[in-house]
Amino acid sequence: MLSQRSEPLTRIQRARRSEILEAALEIFSQNGYRGASINKIAEAAQMSTPRLLYHFSDKEELYSELLSATLQLWLEPLEQIEETGDPVDEICIYIQRKLEMSRDHPRESRLFAGEVLVGIKRADTALFEPLRAVFDSKIALLEDWAAQGRITAQDPHHLLYSIWATTQHYADFEAQIEMLSPQKMAKLFEGAEAHLVPMYRKLLTPT
Repeated sequence: MLSQRSEPLTRIQRARRSEILEAALEIFSQNGYRGASINKIAEAAQMSTPRLLYHFSDKEELYSELLSATLQLWLEPLEQIEETGDPVDEICIYIQRKLEMSRDHPRESRLFAGEVLVGIKRADTALFEPLRAVFDSKIALLEDWAAQGRITAQDPHHLLYSIWATTQHYADFEAQIEMLSPQKMAKLFEGAEAHLVPMYRKLLTPT
């Protein structure tokens, strides 16, 4: 059950909640929802379990708040695709932003990828309505661009899914990449951008 707080949080309370959420992100991204526990999160936050439960009522509340913040972070690059821009450029810039998210927020990416299906069932499904709304609007935009001949005809759903798969892979399977291609790790994301952006630009540019 989510805790009900009628009074605004103090600065110290906000700082403590931030510390707890940071620890929870580490534990959830490593262990998933089922493998995480309040005790593990409290230990990572360097506080007692009762002290943690003063700020968050249970693991469910922690997970839901993290998932909500992660979803918004995940949505931002998609929302920034501009209708007024050059379509191919806008999509390539989106790919760059997705790679930046994988580089800068790998734990959030792994949390979202590993737990989103379970999270949809567990959390309030209204949490995910912004994703559907933004996704649907960008699908319509991609369809319009294709109909106008501004990008090559593509199934817009599979186009976005393939972009997500190729960009998020670098965060979600970082350990695999490090094992298979350790020589690539120093400039992993520069190399990924150098590979992916021209590939999608060639795919999308009308001939």
